[in-house]
Amino acid sequence: MHRNKQGHAAETWDAAECKAVIDKLWELRGAMQACEATLGPRLQGVDPSYQVSARNLAHYLTLRHSDQRALQEWLSRAGLSSLGRAESHVMANLDKVLGILHRLTGQAWESHADDEPVGVKSSGKLLERHTAELLGAAPKERSVRIMVTLPSEAASDFGLVRRLVVSGMDIARINCAHDGPEAWKAMAAHVRRAARTAGRPVRILMDLGGPKLRTGAIAPGAAVLRLKPSRDAFGQVVRPARVGLRPAGATQPVAGAPVHVGVDGSWLAQLEVGDHIDLTDARDASRCLRVVHQDDTGFLAECARTAYLVPETRFTLQRKGVLPLETGLADLPRQDGVLQLERGSLLRLTRGPKAGRSKDIKGTKGFKDRGEAQAAVPTVACTLPEVFGQVRIGERIWFDDGRIGGVIKRVESDWVEVEITHARDNGEKLAGDKGINLPDSQLRLPALTDKDIEDLAVAAEVADMVGLSFVQQAADVETLRASLLKLGRPDLGIVLKIETRRAFENLPELLFAAMASKTAGIMIARGDLAVECGYERLAEVQEEILWAAEAAHMPVIWATQVLETLAKTGLPSRAEITDAAMGERAECVMLNKGPHITEAMRTLDDILRRMQAHQSKKRPLLRALRAWGMPGEARAA
Repeated sequence: MHRNKQGHAAETWDAAECKAVIDKLWELRGAMQACEATLGPRLQGVDPSYQVSARNLAHYLTLRHSDQRALQEWLSRAGLSSLGRAESHVMANLDKVLGILHRLTGQAWESHADDEPVGVKSSGKLLERHTAELLGAAPKERSVRIMVTLPSEAASDFGLVRRLVVSGMDIARINCAHDGPEAWKAMAAHVRRAARTAGRPVRILMDLGGPKLRTGAIAPGAAVLRLKPSRDAFGQVVRPARVGLRPAGATQPVAGAPVHVGVDGSWLAQLEVGDHIDLTDARDASRCLRVVHQDDTGFLAECARTAYLVPETRFTLQRKGVLPLETGLADLPRQDGVLQLERGSLLRLTRGPKAGRSKDIKGTKGFKDRGEAQAAVPTVACTLPEVFGQVRIGERIWFDDGRIGGVIKRVESDWVEVEITHARDNGEKLAGDKGINLPDSQLRLPALTDKDIEDLAVAAEVADMVGLSFVQQAADVETLRASLLKLGRPDLGIVLKIETRRAFENLPELLFAAMASKTAGIMIARGDLAVECGYERLAEVQEEILWAAEAAHMPVIWATQVLETLAKTGLPSRAEITDAAMGERAECVMLNKGPHITEAMRTLDDILRRMQAHQSKKRPLLRALRAWGMPGEARAA
């Protein structure tokens, strides 16, 4: 080492060290070729359009099989490519580095282009072609497509679908976990019609429900209606509570009424505006309603004090010169059924259809023998009780997108007992139809349920691609492809939803299986994936999925909770804006439905347009930074 004119240390060229790096790179190259040869039978099953992509994926898996950070550091110090952005053209990148090092050391170098599946330019064109074949042509303004999940209203409201298309929806997602075949067909017809009207292509993805593990129904809670007036900071009533009074069984709303109760029709016929109605509420508190308005549907009444109405509550009409008239109440809203769970409490998943509390399920004697008090244990049904035979004591279980977590403590043929370990300090409420995740369990579930097979026939009729939910192994992809062949739609694009830990761990074999189709892609379903792999690992996991997909030249859909707060409330969080910007590294970003979905689409469109000038996959682009001028130079307006 010597020092330059400025006195800084400058590294000298170490010929021996350079030779060792060259040897290392030749060794790595040989390993890539060996891996490709080993995977020969699997590569033969790949569609011709994906042949070179499959070879490149084999090379990338070899590159990442061992730690290359020391090699990267040396190459970077030498001013060479560190192989850190070689996903799409692994061997070509490695050969360029080898060629430069050979020339620097005075060694002869011959081109090895025949061994290289793809180069820098050809790999980019491959990804563009595969993306266009699956997701359609990119809009002129941005390279990343926008996918939107259609709400149920899209089946009956063409105007809603047209607004989505005009706002920039490139792909419409139909979720087969909701609605039904007739609604899906109506949604698809509206999308096709709106696309023709707008003069722009819009593709349709039908997302199969898959073998979704969920909690069963929980009996509704008590029928109770709370009337609560609005008060100012000093407790003064600024707006009384309002309730609509209509005949029992009626469904038409009373004008100006946010909530309604049903009453006896003959009693209602006696009411007049200005009447007072006395009642004793569920807390034995005396209250009074004042009738303030009448329309064709019923009457609007106001209450200046909080009141709790239950089926036993009686309304008494008090009017001078008239005997008091009474009516009972009907059609009171029922609270959603929930189970209250605390850390340390127990929960039983059962085969039964009902949820509640159980004292007499076989097997409680063991707790009494250990000196534990026998108490009512909350129970809830499981939609796929066949997993009871596949889970083990000590394995983790999560509910409701990871809001509630526990550990399996007992396993019986008809129930599984869970100890709750993750919940907020004041507990959590578990409702019916909430997702269940078993990240530690090796579940053997069918790739396609009977319902999926029925739904697939509709997808073959109206969709451009189909999403395979809860895919776990290559055989699942093969089952889907066989079903599509039977339906006469082997050309239908397939999207593998990576949403379980097992799918992530089996990602390479899933990619090779998907490449047997002419058009394929993957969706990073970050909601379930975060629960399955752990929230702290999500950033790492989604990066690795992006890298592997780029090596396979396969398009990626960035999904789950993108701009969700904006879509639901109209106001984004700072964190989700940054998250949306990360979506530029995928080929498509998915938004879920919400009342402010068009605003979310406009925001996402703006973010993606800006970011594509700064980032291309992992590669930062050196666009001129116009926010700053040169020091001492006047900044242009």
